[in-house]
Amino acid sequence: MDERALRVELAACYRLVALFGWDDLIFTHISARLPGGDAFLINPYGMLFEEITASSLVKVDAQGEKLEPSDWPVNPAGFVIHSAVHAARHDVGCVLHLHTNAGVAVSCQKDGLLPISQYATIVLASLGYHDYEGIALRDDEKPRLVRDLGQSSALILRNHGLLTVGATVGEAFTAMYALQRACEAQIMAQAGGAALVQVDPRILGGVKANVAAVTRGLGSAVAWPALLRRLDRAGTGYRD
Repeated sequence: MDERALRVELAACYRLVALFGWDDLIFTHISARLPGGDAFLINPYGMLFEEITASSLVKVDAQGEKLEPSDWPVNPAGFVIHSAVHAARHDVGCVLHLHTNAGVAVSCQKDGLLPISQYATIVLASLGYHDYEGIALRDDEKPRLVRDLGQSSALILRNHGLLTVGATVGEAFTAMYALQRACEAQIMAQAGGAALVQVDPRILGGVKANVAAVTRGLGSAVAWPALLRRLDRAGTGYRD
């Protein structure tokens, strides 16, 4: 995928996060690795997700230096998190970090995500946890963040929020969709006050194969084009 197409997909992801109500003013971030190196695109710090366009995304190198002129800065905490993942996981094309209400709520629970919903079983097949160390501004946190993510596609940042990764923007977004839905279901089920039924552990081992079957081996490519069509029906400004 060339840079222009990648910018459009990343801008779409920002707009979709806003559309689903997962944004947190200007304070979370999504990045996409550019082809052929460690440079990546990230949001202009100070712009609402619903405002972000393909051309407004900021291009930075592995040290956080802008590679093209931009009037907008980069969130320093965002750079620490995203640069750590991109440097360690060359299979990752997109990193998505959010502070949703349900995600933060589950991140505060000692037992983390419980195997009580179908979405939770999907996420638990590839989930890690990272203990809170304060706002992510220090480079010395990077090795621990990378260690805790490992080869997983999702990470619960304790007392903080959620993070997902994917080979593509669509893959990272659909991973976040599953994680967010799992967190929402858990908080709602717990609020009901009744005893919770956990999924039989024997089922968890077959989840990846079942997901591959239900998506016909296409993974995120089943839903991502439909999400882009939804955005386009509302207006194509994100492509600018």
